[in-house]
Amino acid sequence: MGTIIYGSSTTVHIEDRALAHLKVVISTKLRRGESFTLSWRHPDEEPRGRSTLWLHPAIPLRFVFDDAEPTKLSREWIERLSESANSSGGIMLVAEDIAPSRDTKSDSSTR
Repeated sequence: MGTIIYGSSTTVHIEDRALAHLKVVISTKLRRGESFTLSWRHPDEEPRGRSTLWLHPAIPLRFVFDDAEPTKLSREWIERLSESANSSGGIMLVAEDIAPSRDTKSDSSTR
């Protein structure tokens, strides 16, 4: 379980693989000087709910990984997270295996 340390006191625990993907997207946005939100559902071991952080380039941010080896990244997952980062709702951390919804009408027209 990795950790995002934001500012001087905010810590968020996120699974290492998800954190590696978030790091790419968050770093890209902050490098461009952009502010945005990051939202996630609380893990099962925490009280039910969800949280949101407002991320700003001027606030210190640290990514801490439990695993010493870098994670192999999924281009598709990074693209999905990047798309949400560029929306008005900010980044919504979704599971890697959640595919975007597809229009069944367009699927049937390609068969």
